[in-house]
Amino acid sequence: MKRTTARIYLFAVLSMCFWAMSFVWIKIVYKYYEPLTTITLRLLIASLLLWTIAPLFRIPLAIRKGDGKWFLLLAFAEPFCYFLGESFGMKYVSSTVGAVIISTIPLFVLLPAVLFFKERLSPTNIGGIALSFCGILLMMYVQGYGFGQSPDAPLHGILLMLFAVLSAVGYSMLIKRLADRYHAVTLVAWQSFLGAIYFLPLFYLFDHDKFRAVTPTGELIGALLTLTVFASVLAFLLYIPVIQRLGIAKANVFANLIPVMTAVFSFFVLGESFTIQKLGGMALVIGGLFLSGTNTGKRTGADEAERL
Repeated sequence: MKRTTARIYLFAVLSMCFWAMSFVWIKIVYKYYEPLTTITLRLLIASLLLWTIAPLFRIPLAIRKGDGKWFLLLAFAEPFCYFLGESFGMKYVSSTVGAVIISTIPLFVLLPAVLFFKERLSPTNIGGIALSFCGILLMMYVQGYGFGQSPDAPLHGILLMLFAVLSAVGYSMLIKRLADRYHAVTLVAWQSFLGAIYFLPLFYLFDHDKFRAVTPTGELIGALLTLTVFASVLAFLLYIPVIQRLGIAKANVFANLIPVMTAVFSFFVLGESFTIQKLGGMALVIGGLFLSGTNTGKRTGADEAERL
């Protein structure tokens, strides 16, 4: 049991590390490609990898009768809606600010947890939510600019990133429904393939000519492949068992790690600076997220059985 739990925690940390690094890699790719091109290529490459790997390891890719609609909704929530928000949002906000907004996913997961799983919010949870939002406001504030007018975090960039957050919440709810019936490779293969289908019409309408005008470089190819393999494939393959084992709320609390890791990677790779507001906001967000994830509500029968 302890070995299994340790492995799940390792999976959680690694998946968050890969997603944190994606905020840095994506900035490199954006020097060459537009967001629609970037995500479409990521999904096509991910689909090719997973649909090649699955037969080699005899992993079934068939979908059970009646589950097709859930896979369509899954891919619509993420990658389609999520990456529309994140990919375009990251054009306007810095890597660190983007990661901090994404790290609020645990806060928004609490609401469906209350509505659908009848979990209770303690005063500690509510205080954590309030503290985290104060941290976001602080990170968005830069002296001399109004809220939403900072060059690091304009309002339209913030709203796009928040749209990605809400999409991720929907994805978590759907993946929880399917994770017990399908292998993680099956789930990620289908969400990548269906996501690519969703994105292809937009790519041809808006980005096809720009894509053809770009001459790929070693930097571009390396960043795109790294972004795809680690953030679009491995992170999801590692994260699905975490949701399955720990549940939606506990699994999403690990998103606390994303802004810290991203800030460190951005400092060394992109040369992004640390400000007092950014550091203070990060501290409030992370502290609030840990408080919001404190398990002080009622125990479920499964939780009680696990404890015993």
